[in-house]
Amino acid sequence: MSIDLLPAEPRLDIHTLGTRLTRAELARAGYVSIVVPQNPSRAVWRALPDAAQLARALRDAPDGSVVPAVATRLANSSRTPVGITTYKGGESTFERLSFARKLIAHAIAAGAKQFSLLMPGIAAEARRQIGEAVVAAALAAVYPAPTLKREPAVTPRLRALYLHDPGDSLPIDRLRAEAAGNGLARWLGVLPPNTLTMSSYRARVDALARRHKWELDFLDERALAKRNAGAFLAVAQGNATRDAGIVHLRYRPRGASTRPQVALVGKGICFDTGGTNLKTARGMQHMHEDMLGSAVALGTLLALTRLRAPFSVDCWLAITENRLSPSAYKPQDVVTASNGTTIEVVHTDAEGRMALADTLALASGEKPGIVIDYATLTGACVNAVTERYSGAFTNRSALEPVLVRAGRTSGERVWPFPLDSDFDEPLESHIADIKQCVIENEGDHILAARFLSRFVGDDTPWIHIDLASARKKGGLGHVPTDVTGFGVRYSLALLLDERLAQDGHGRR
Repeated sequence: MSIDLLPAEPRLDIHTLGTRLTRAELARAGYVSIVVPQNPSRAVWRALPDAAQLARALRDAPDGSVVPAVATRLANSSRTPVGITTYKGGESTFERLSFARKLIAHAIAAGAKQFSLLMPGIAAEARRQIGEAVVAAALAAVYPAPTLKREPAVTPRLRALYLHDPGDSLPIDRLRAEAAGNGLARWLGVLPPNTLTMSSYRARVDALARRHKWELDFLDERALAKRNAGAFLAVAQGNATRDAGIVHLRYRPRGASTRPQVALVGKGICFDTGGTNLKTARGMQHMHEDMLGSAVALGTLLALTRLRAPFSVDCWLAITENRLSPSAYKPQDVVTASNGTTIEVVHTDAEGRMALADTLALASGEKPGIVIDYATLTGACVNAVTERYSGAFTNRSALEPVLVRAGRTSGERVWPFPLDSDFDEPLESHIADIKQCVIENEGDHILAARFLSRFVGDDTPWIHIDLASARKKGGLGHVPTDVTGFGVRYSLALLLDERLAQDGHGRR
């Protein structure tokens, strides 16, 4: 049994209607979700068929805060399943996405093929916001997950959404592009490590590049040796096969600058044993997901391509494993990165920053307008913000409020951490330019970011996202799976809404 090279995008028809649901339509509906204000007026109920039954069911609900507060069936010939939910208003984007995930989950659990959303009594702007969240949640819910089960789990049957009077028009194309990028990132993250090997990862990227007409270069170990990329090669030297390398993708829309306006950089450790400083069995769980930073960078590139973004984008994927072997790198080794920086190795399980060091140096060498890197980098960041947020760092302090705002508007929340120069003090080495990390592990997420900053030119605006929320049990926001694909939606908010893709942003 095998897994497809790439996921098949699911079919989900999305309809926005300016009319209310009639009684005849109600009888044909597969599942109806009704969202009403906390204290619905009589006028709200008069807008609904079988209002008396629905009003009585909501009044008798034991807990109005549950989503849905009431699950019932209408007394029509189709016994149409209905969920009724109250909406207090004023919720954040994250809360709306979480709310929508629960609405969709209940419909899917009921086996619905068709989902109709009614929002009588809800203000127009709130209807638009809820409608957008429901579309995002539905697209995330139906996106396929790879499986090797002989009897695969039951997949959602949902095939159509009907949103009645959602207020202003919804950005359906953008929501589909976000879902495609997020779904790709999740798909790759779920693949087992003997399926998503270094070579098969590259094959998947090759297929995407052909499909979307991206230019592709692959810097294998020989090419990286010529560029003196000793930090990346130190991690790769313990691998059993010689197929590690750095992928460089280019998206160049017509009329855009040949120089990259954006560089996306991702950590792609296909499996992390910890190397010579071997992880415990518990610590090695989910270490096939240590490539999620690269998957988010790739998913973001896919989403931007789908939207025909008018700016040029480079995408760099640092693809290797971190294995234990007689040839693996070890503590106290000193290696030289491609920008000439010498690094004292302290702990071989801090391999992500080593692989990213050379990748960031190569990416910033192309003089992009801005660099954004993504990495499942440190447990310290999870300890600091839990799996509900991710950490954000930047070498432009003026961008910090922008990073927070993009997290709030997208619902993929981040929190900025300091990057002051005095954090260099613990990383001072007696033999090299810099230590890779420290043993004590205090503020490791900050020290890791400070280490990475040495490999980005001072004249290049840079954002580092430590993906603490790459995995969240039970899902996060609108995404129902443990592997969240966090970062694609956030990146589109940064690049499209906050306009960080503008050439030269943040240089002043």
